[in-house]
Amino acid sequence: MNTYDLVVIGAGPGGYVCAIRAAQLGLKAALVEKDEHLGGTCLNVGCIPSKALLHSTELFHQAAHGENHGIVAKEVTINVAKLMERKGKVVDQLRKGIGTLVQKRGITVLKGTGKLLGDGKVEIDGKDGTETVGAENIVIATGSSPVGLPFLEIDEKEIVSSTGALAFDEVPKRLVVIGGGAIGLELGCVWARLGSEVTVVEFLPTIAAGSDDDVSKLAERIFKKQGLTIDTNTKITGCEKKDGEYVLTAEKKSKEKTYIADKILVSVGRRAHTEGLGLDNAGIETDDRGRIPVDNFRTKAKGVWAIGDVVAGPMLAHKAEEDGVAVAELIAGKPGHVDYNLVPNVIYTHPEIASVGLTERAAKDKGLDVKVGKFSLLANGRAIAQDATDGMVKVIADAKTDRILGVAVIAAGASEIIASAVAHMTYGGSAEDLGRTVHAHPTISESLKEAALSIEKTAIHAL
Repeated sequence: MNTYDLVVIGAGPGGYVCAIRAAQLGLKAALVEKDEHLGGTCLNVGCIPSKALLHSTELFHQAAHGENHGIVAKEVTINVAKLMERKGKVVDQLRKGIGTLVQKRGITVLKGTGKLLGDGKVEIDGKDGTETVGAENIVIATGSSPVGLPFLEIDEKEIVSSTGALAFDEVPKRLVVIGGGAIGLELGCVWARLGSEVTVVEFLPTIAAGSDDDVSKLAERIFKKQGLTIDTNTKITGCEKKDGEYVLTAEKKSKEKTYIADKILVSVGRRAHTEGLGLDNAGIETDDRGRIPVDNFRTKAKGVWAIGDVVAGPMLAHKAEEDGVAVAELIAGKPGHVDYNLVPNVIYTHPEIASVGLTERAAKDKGLDVKVGKFSLLANGRAIAQDATDGMVKVIADAKTDRILGVAVIAAGASEIIASAVAHMTYGGSAEDLGRTVHAHPTISESLKEAALSIEKTAIHAL
């Protein structure tokens, strides 16, 4: 039986990063992966392919609506097959990259489904049979799966999760998106740009749940202006197929609504993927969402750790990566830590929505005395120059200490801008620190500086 210092079950962002960091620290590591390719949901059917489609469809949208910029392109059309081909090439390139990184680090890849046997043993059930390996440490990094609805059976053709919505072979005439979170909004925007009639139905009072209230409200106005129909406070209650189309029934404020769709995207959340792992063999229990309780990544079982989507916290690839690094360092006897208060969240629509830390409401709910600074992109030179004035930046700070508690951005490039806010908050920076940080001109990121300055009413380009 082969033995390792570390066996990681699951080769997504958390798993493969954990293995690489462990190898850097001199540990003998192995990766167990049931799918054909490394990279997990994020690389293969999630973050990466969706961003490829978002970029391609934004280029199409810009080309088709460039008259104000003096760009006149007649009969701009889209080749969906070519679009999907490029998406595939992007994914394939990154798959190869991860494979090379893992190989060059001397990490063993064990293809098959991993299962805990207890006593530091892992069984791998693969195409060529079953193998058992020993490990001083086992890291569970099996990620999550989409949550469905009881009356909507996902077939990934007409009723789809994000996986199917990334692979339509033609633009659906009418697409109903159930769930107005990151996945629903991003993929809704992809197909709306290509001409689909997209309706987003959200059970909660706002889309982009978890975002600052000001940002959620502005985002809804922007996306409606872009052509999406958005119904909040609405619960889908049933669905049936009639004459080749789907009829969805819903309830809003005690009144019934009906939606007609050719395709339905179900994006109501994700659940930890922990079934079939043999957790009982190690004495490990899960909560009602399938997540594994941990104490600084340690489970109840000696030598068994858990990271990423299978533990509490945001289900985000970059959070899983940080978990993986921290666990590898802890196993190697080094301090490993992740501050979950400083994990940025991004929705990659146009404009993008990014945030970190507390919203204004969350800060007040904690009993904190806060002060707030806002800056509209309508007054930002770069935003005006590139026709991207839909957006704003908001900074929330402690009224007594001026320490930054949270930042929310809705703007072109918000995913890149938010990193500056995270950096300041990591060292406990103040709104004044952020306001005194030199930002290049003209950039949309200047709006972050202006929002921080506006807390004390010293913003230069706002009254």
